[in-house]
Amino acid sequence: MSKIQMKRIYDDYHINDGYRILIDRLWPRGVKKEEAHLNEWCKELAPSTELRKWYDHDKDKFLLFKERYQDELKNKSEDLSPLLEIAKAQKVTLLYAAKDPNNNHAIVLKDFLNSKM
Repeated sequence: MSKIQMKRIYDDYHINDGYRILIDRLWPRGVKKEEAHLNEWCKELAPSTELRKWYDHDKDKFLLFKERYQDELKNKSEDLSPLLEIAKAQKVTLLYAAKDPNNNHAIVLKDFLNSKM
């Protein structure tokens, strides 16, 4: 089993990041596409627009956000399957733009993926 890690898209690229996947629905401000060092941009794995707007990075809503996002992920097996196959073969870095490293969708996605491996 390969390691799945998370990293802010604004953090420096490192060769040890492995397969780099941006998991935000919107392109992060101030990041040039040619400098992002992405292997893939998986918008479809991000929370729905409705859920993202409802959550609005409110820490008090995180537990409910987590439940709702996990419910969305349960219906995305077609989108998750290729990512799980990549993660079995090599290190994967989930890239996100959120400022809070402890309350964001990347944490939820990482835990969800690990539970499927």
